Amino acid sequence: MKPLIVGITGGSGSGKTTFIRKLHERFSREELCILSQDDYYRPREEQYRDEQGIHNFDLPHSIDKKAFVRDVKRLMKGEVVRRQEYTFNNENATPRFLAFEPAPILIVEGLFVFHFKKIRRLLDLKVFLHAKENLKVIRRIKRDQVERNYPIEDVLYRYEHHVLPTFERYIKPYMDEADLVINNNQQFDWGLEVLSGFLQAYLRKRAGLQQAEVEELAGRIQAGEMPEAYE
Repeated sequence: MKPLIVGITGGSGSGKTTFIRKLHERFSREELCILSQDDYYRPREEQYRDEQGIHNFDLPHSIDKKAFVRDVKRLMKGEVVRRQEYTFNNENATPRFLAFEPAPILIVEGLFVFHFKKIRRLLDLKVFLHAKENLKVIRRIKRDQVERNYPIEDVLYRYEHHVLPTFERYIKPYMDEADLVINNNQQFDWGLEVLSGFLQAYLRKRAGLQQAEVEELAGRIQAGEMPEAYE
């Protein structure tokens, strides 16, 4: 059976990473697979430079869209995907080799999962995380200074000239298309409960359908009606 494909997006600092980590904790690897756009950034030398000569990693071109779409489709077919982790130019981080295994639920997340048409058309459910701009700035500062070793001046420059314009042009316009908008100004607990409950119900329904198919097949075999696919 085709997996349920859930797209999760939101502006930088909206809390996507924490939300997805909490969601992942509620399911096993056999139930849910998460494919992040963050592991598909193009090499630094291929990134666009702005008028100040600073690399802009917040554009759709920053992502290897072709590879991302290819791997989503491979997971849909039941194939395992392997890819090296992207460490955001953090010299203190050692990249790992990641393995993504197919599962009944496939989460695809990132800034542009709604903007990329070939990805958007595959989505069964669209989830948008939203937060006020001042909160997103604070979260971005904490993340980029602590985790990625960026100077504060660089973080603020990138937010004003790269992050905010990208949100307004490539992310926010798709908010109205989302099936579920989760406001994360203070916490996303209830939004997490809603999405988790829906996914758990989907898994139960899927398991019931598969069991019914097995029972039907067994009955046909016992009656001497071998389906063509098994002949």
